[in-house]
Amino acid sequence: MTTVLYGIKNCDTVRKTRRWLDDRGVKYRFHDFRADGLEPERLRAWADELGWEALLNRRGTTWRKLPDERRSEVDLDQAIELMLEQPTLIKRPVLDLGTRRLVGFDAERYAELLDCRRDD
Repeated sequence: MTTVLYGIKNCDTVRKTRRWLDDRGVKYRFHDFRADGLEPERLRAWADELGWEALLNRRGTTWRKLPDERRSEVDLDQAIELMLEQPTLIKRPVLDLGTRRLVGFDAERYAELLDCRRDD
């Protein structure tokens, strides 16, 4: 299975991750949440695997701009709904290795799982 990097092309962390992967010759396909969309089933599977709390980006401006009633007492179904409505609420990047997914950029973890040498 092909490694897939999910994110938004103009996100700084996604750009950093792409640069890191490219510098190490890691082959991957990039999937932009905004341009390419995201299937509800895939997002639900990620939430089941990783926990919706790990996927929901509560630090960004999109979260802060939500009305208080949308932010209070969020549960799994509400989180999925919010992330599908506004993909910028998904913590980035999500790296899909086929057998497992990682959220956020962690060079050491990536190097370990992708069998890359660390030279930064």
